[in-house]
Amino acid sequence: MTISFDGRENEVIIQDPIERRTCTLRTFGAVRPKPVANHPFPFPVDDAVRLSTDGFRLSPPVATYVRDTDGEMVRSVEGIANEELPDGPYSIELCAPIKLYVHVEETLSIGATFDEISFEFGSETDIVVGGRSFHRRPSGTVTTTDDPTDVMAAVSTFGSALKTTSPERAFPTLRGHPPAIELGDELHIPDDLRPPETGVIIEVPPTLESVYAVASLAYYLGATVVPGNTPRIVAGGFEHPLDVARGFETEVERVLKRTFLLDCVTRTEGLYPVDLYERRELESMVELDFAALYDASPAERLERYLSIPYTDIEEFVPEWQLTTHVSPAASNVEMLPFLVDDLAVIRTARGTEVSASTIQVPAVDQFVRGSSESSEHSRSTSETAATPRSFVEPERADSLEQVWVGDDAPLGASKATLTAFRNRLERTATEGEIDITVVCNDDEMDEERNLADEVYGSERNLRFDVTVRHDLSVAELRSVLESETHFLHYIGHIDDGGFNCRDGTLDAAELDDIGVEAFLLNACQSYEQGMALIEAGAIGGVVTLSDVINSGAVRVGKTMARLLNRGFPLWAALDIARDRSIIGGQYTVVGDGSINVVQTESITAVLFDIETNGEQFEMTPTTYLSNSDGMGAFVHLQLDEANQSYLASGTLSTLTLDKDEFARFLALEDVPVRLDGQFTWSYAVDAGKFD
Repeated sequence: MTISFDGRENEVIIQDPIERRTCTLRTFGAVRPKPVANHPFPFPVDDAVRLSTDGFRLSPPVATYVRDTDGEMVRSVEGIANEELPDGPYSIELCAPIKLYVHVEETLSIGATFDEISFEFGSETDIVVGGRSFHRRPSGTVTTTDDPTDVMAAVSTFGSALKTTSPERAFPTLRGHPPAIELGDELHIPDDLRPPETGVIIEVPPTLESVYAVASLAYYLGATVVPGNTPRIVAGGFEHPLDVARGFETEVERVLKRTFLLDCVTRTEGLYPVDLYERRELESMVELDFAALYDASPAERLERYLSIPYTDIEEFVPEWQLTTHVSPAASNVEMLPFLVDDLAVIRTARGTEVSASTIQVPAVDQFVRGSSESSEHSRSTSETAATPRSFVEPERADSLEQVWVGDDAPLGASKATLTAFRNRLERTATEGEIDITVVCNDDEMDEERNLADEVYGSERNLRFDVTVRHDLSVAELRSVLESETHFLHYIGHIDDGGFNCRDGTLDAAELDDIGVEAFLLNACQSYEQGMALIEAGAIGGVVTLSDVINSGAVRVGKTMARLLNRGFPLWAALDIARDRSIIGGQYTVVGDGSINVVQTESITAVLFDIETNGEQFEMTPTTYLSNSDGMGAFVHLQLDEANQSYLASGTLSTLTLDKDEFARFLALEDVPVRLDGQFTWSYAVDAGKFD
């Protein structure tokens, strides 16, 4: 069973043990779920149960779509609501951390507040509840040589993972994981991994650099990639040049973003006719018949999309989740499916070499200023602590996250490895509590240990098992690393020999297999040890590139702990936390930074920038996606009077709140905010001081 249903007194606990997601349906009486083999839902589910009840509640509220037996949407609830529907049957879709569907054949009352959403039926009745995991796996494996023409054929199979070529492909749940790629002696493509019949062809020169750059676009368009002297897209009698003055890679990026945005708008003519902010804004700006586009062929739709100048719609393209800088080495062909799965913009790796002494300057200066007058100290016991061989600063991009795929340690970007992505695929199911281990191997750093102990698992409806260890021996730390734990927060010293323990040093490179999934190594120059943990089985972690002073490390560690506890993925937690200290730039992510330790209470993690203006408050949300989300998801802001949906990923439009609305926002849930530029948490803000 992929999804588990545990009936208890007045509630059903639903768990996805692979993605570590939990939903609780609070019923109006005791229930006893019973598995059902067949279900009545119009969409796929992994598992389903039948139970008898007269209603249930879900907190916090989630976007809800109600459909009739023909699959037509009869009601959508995305904010405050009070809806009454006559006798069913109805299929209710709940956009919770686990995708849920409920089938009921009674009258239906839906009430939604800021705190919860409730569903009441005319009488006690049998309902069917189904769940679908957001876990994604490659749909098969393609073998290719390093010949660019063979790689083109392999990349052409990526579109086989699309569950539709309609505009609904913009939904992350309707884009399957592309086939895995393995390098071998000859090209082999299984018959079931052939590209869809879209009529779209991408021609590029037969070089790995060119093929890598179009991989995400080929996947999203369901296109076939073939050799050509001049880069271009061909669809029927239409063609669009890719080798333009602004540059080949830039034009590929623009085509991907333009097609994606216009698909998101056009799909509102289909299964989800929601009131989308981006559609409202674009309808009066572009001459497109969205109803006709929805029914057009993929090639016809693409031609109409590309007739719209990118500059006309650029401001409405959601901030892109990921830009990857990929070295055009043959070995990196095996990375492509994982990058494409995130719909990444792929660029050729270019960067500036940076010396180790350059990035250590902030820490060294602070150490000199503080060491002679206070107990301030660096988290290193050796000036020869293990450092990466060389550093590189990638070219800047306008995406939320940047990833480096190549040699060297990147500054301002995550360091991705094939091993980390494969470790994510091999993640095993675990039910029960979320295991978090905090290790402090230096008593002088107890401040961070105590903060971490207080933060993890606090104020959440999820079940945590937080273990705090200190002053471990080599054998004890080895045991911790080899034991199953979802997250390790390490506080202490690391040098060129490895982790400092009370009786010696433990080198993670000597470990063959560990049970830690994600980690924060808050110690000096922990990069090499973090990379070793990835090679031994971890998925992702946060490490340091140089010496870090203790006060700065405490600030970064505390902030990251709270953000991870609220469901932020590693890369986003670090992106926010690094601004909290002068040494923040010395931290980076290794492995897969999209992993999150716990689920968010809302559909996505959000940071709110708030500017006070007399009696008004200008609030601008920034949304962050994890590996269980994806480009194309909707998000709804509870305090938005227009009651619109927005495309998630990055900065959304600004809302203006009065004092009462501001106070209500602060009370909803404890979320990170930047109030007039100062980072804090909503529960720590006193709304009364603005009276």
